[in-house]
Amino acid sequence: MKHIVSIEDLDKKSIMDILKRAKELLPVAKGKKKSKALDGKILATCFFEASTRTRLSFESAIHRLGGNCIGFADPSSTSHLKGETLADTIRMVAAYSDAVVLRHPKEGSAKLAAEVSDIPIINGGDGAGQHPTQTLLDLFTINDEIGKLEGLKVGMLGDLRYGRTVHSLSKALDRFKTEFFFISPEILAMPEYVTDELENKWSTHEGLEDVLGELDILYVTRIQKERFPDIEDYKKVANAYIVNAELLRNANSKLKILHPLPRVSEIATDVDDTAHASYFRQAFNGVPVRMALLEKLIGETK
Repeated sequence: MKHIVSIEDLDKKSIMDILKRAKELLPVAKGKKKSKALDGKILATCFFEASTRTRLSFESAIHRLGGNCIGFADPSSTSHLKGETLADTIRMVAAYSDAVVLRHPKEGSAKLAAEVSDIPIINGGDGAGQHPTQTLLDLFTINDEIGKLEGLKVGMLGDLRYGRTVHSLSKALDRFKTEFFFISPEILAMPEYVTDELENKWSTHEGLEDVLGELDILYVTRIQKERFPDIEDYKKVANAYIVNAELLRNANSKLKILHPLPRVSEIATDVDDTAHASYFRQAFNGVPVRMALLEKLIGETK
């Protein structure tokens, strides 16, 4: 497990081990206990694309474990502006650190980085590709909120075509006998290269109301304006779904709603104070989960 480019780099046992360790690290993540597990280690965060939660939670994770962080959040302040290739940037950054978190707008960038790096590369999101560490924190949140991962009915709503989070999460949850409900406009349907690999039952829907009462988890995604080649196509679907408190009256009383954030209008603020809302706890869970992953990758005992 040298690099984490795809969720497929982790088998089921490795995933469960990380989730178990993340649970143990919760007091450290909350600042109630201290750890020096990664004392002297340096994490490089190389973000060629905007991020709030992924970048800050990784930085928090390394600091909570006694390590340090270097990196950038604006590629225009780096030699990228001078024409330096991604491969050369990664080679240089690898000389200064013990692991690299890379976010990049081009799908396949993390795989390229892993091919040229002799230290662990962690994919922090590559275009419309994958986002494996988001998947780990999503799994942790589902397990924590529902009490299990096996045999759930999970709805994924919104941008399933370009949404890297739902691509990775579908592949991971398929190992836990999940039944999937893919809810989206036709032009944003889950890609066939994802559904073709699923071993469990799945179905597609354009309306949320028809399936809402069946779901244990509703995973909502933002319709991503920045991914659309044609802005007119975006305008046609921009407000296709709005989850609000009124709609949730027809939901399973134990339904939990997740969202990788940021949200725009797809979840109304009147949902925030309901028992269904799990997305802010989900965002915090990125810290203990990424702490557990960093321990696994660059700790003295792996």
